[in-house]
Amino acid sequence: MKVPDIIIAIDGYSSTGKSTFAKLISKDFGFLYLDSGALYRGVTLFALESGFIKDGDIDLERLIPALDGLDIHFEDGSKTYMGQRCIESEIRTLEVSGSVSPIAAIPQVRCYVDKKLREFGEKGRIVMDGRDIGTTVFPNAQLKIFMVADDNVRAQRRYDEMVAKGETPDFEEVLKNLKERDHIDSTRETSPLRQAEDAFVMDNSDMTLHEETVWMRGILQGRFGILDPRA
Repeated sequence: MKVPDIIIAIDGYSSTGKSTFAKLISKDFGFLYLDSGALYRGVTLFALESGFIKDGDIDLERLIPALDGLDIHFEDGSKTYMGQRCIESEIRTLEVSGSVSPIAAIPQVRCYVDKKLREFGEKGRIVMDGRDIGTTVFPNAQLKIFMVADDNVRAQRRYDEMVAKGETPDFEEVLKNLKERDHIDSTRETSPLRQAEDAFVMDNSDMTLHEETVWMRGILQGRFGILDPRA
């Protein structure tokens, strides 16, 4: 029995491995993977390159009208594009990470991203990760996961990712950035980061990807009676 045409919503804090887990699940189940955070990062990159962010201040009078003509979308599976330009690597820099939470807290930006995400999710069979997927974007998603992990573990993961890309980050700065993003994401007025009441919580501080897969299969068996999602 295959997994039905459902929406799997994965929310959680920064660097809990949401995207890695979501990609793994989408491949295992034959679902389409969508990274909502990539869209917010794309808007942030656009704002930075357009000069809409200076000294931490966001020029809303210029940014908000510009959203109408902004084309950020997915191509080649789940790669992020701005128009015809692939921005997948550019949206993962520390500069973008440092500004994405304030940008994501803007109601008009959230409406812009939510609209795009709902268009992708109309047919189901998608795995989507972010911070408000199961609470705001798809509150009726048939399966919701909320991911958490220890602060230092999350910072180390982010640090290792940046080093692997040839960057030279400072661990304390990475940790500080994560905590700042947690605070902004959890306290913003519009669609704050929170656990949906019907979400399954995964603390993957000490879990391997294989253990995460086993955990997910247990959830599927309990919720849908499915032993092998590929059968």
